[in-house]
Amino acid sequence: MSDEIYTGSSNPKVNILTKQLLSTSKPASSSRSDRDEDDEDAIFAELEAELENDDEALREHALKGLQREMTALKQMREDMHGKYSEIDEEKEVIRVSASERRCIIHFYHSNFRRCAIMDKHLATIAPKYFGTRIIRVFVEKVPFLVEKLGIKVLPCVICFVDGVTKDRIVGFEDLGNKDSFSTATLELRLQQIGVIQKETKYIPAVRNPTTAFAREGRVRQQRYDDGDDEFDLD
Repeated sequence: MSDEIYTGSSNPKVNILTKQLLSTSKPASSSRSDRDEDDEDAIFAELEAELENDDEALREHALKGLQREMTALKQMREDMHGKYSEIDEEKEVIRVSASERRCIIHFYHSNFRRCAIMDKHLATIAPKYFGTRIIRVFVEKVPFLVEKLGIKVLPCVICFVDGVTKDRIVGFEDLGNKDSFSTATLELRLQQIGVIQKETKYIPAVRNPTTAFAREGRVRQQRYDDGDDEFDLD
């Protein structure tokens, strides 16, 4: 699957409908799932009506593009995009970091007050950046990752882009080193890293997890064979 799915059209109303579809992709609660599907069906039906008088080839191209986009969005919803979720199995954490195009992982401990502060800000950011998977991991459940990633200070937020460690935020040093930093401050730092991006008419597709994980597995195995004790996928 390619990295991006293009759904642009020469028909301006098609682009408006695409933006409407994007707006339904940001779930506020679990009760919205059925309504989201109804909204998508309605948008698709409206799109078909708008394209009724277009050239047949252009109409077919636009409809196929929207179908691909809707499929990608549904898959991302199933993968908890747009929500701040928790994973407690090391293998699943590794799989997610390797297979997602953009991923943020907060390594936390329930007894650390600053981890709770970081949770609050990440939970606010997650629905705004549907293209990025944002999760948290309890450090006591992932000792192998904690050791390999050299995590010594909490909270620790590690950012992955295309399965590769891009950067990390350790404690609050990069955020003014005070508990009262704003969500916007964290948001700007994550944008500078490149792990969150404002959505456009392009929608990031989910990378093939099987292929991606197999490739990253070969990279990790090569590093072990070479005596590299770092878990980072750089």
